[in-house]
Amino acid sequence: MSGMNGAHVWLAIGLTVAGCYLVKLIGLLVPAQTLERPLVQRLAALLPVALLAALTAQQTFGTGTAVTLDARAAGVAAAALALVLRAPFLVVVGAAVLVTAGVRALGG
Repeated sequence: MSGMNGAHVWLAIGLTVAGCYLVKLIGLLVPAQTLERPLVQRLAALLPVALLAALTAQQTFGTGTAVTLDARAAGVAAAALALVLRAPFLVVVGAAVLVTAGVRALGG
């Protein structure tokens, strides 16, 4: 945060706290009958998955403002293959780590 002084940082923190509180308050004010609708329940179930997928894609393929295919993409591909083969979670993570490290060691 090269261009921010202490006051700006605390202002940003305060605005974030207020925004989070307001979002929580709005959620509490939504009528129960609205939350019981099938569409709302389906969206609530799918939204975290979509956000996690977007975060994973951004962290895997993004470098600054550019799209990059490097060792991380190979690791995610290995993890995806392990998931398709129904491997246990630790095997999925291990495959991703080993493939990523291997591609980096080979200069990728």
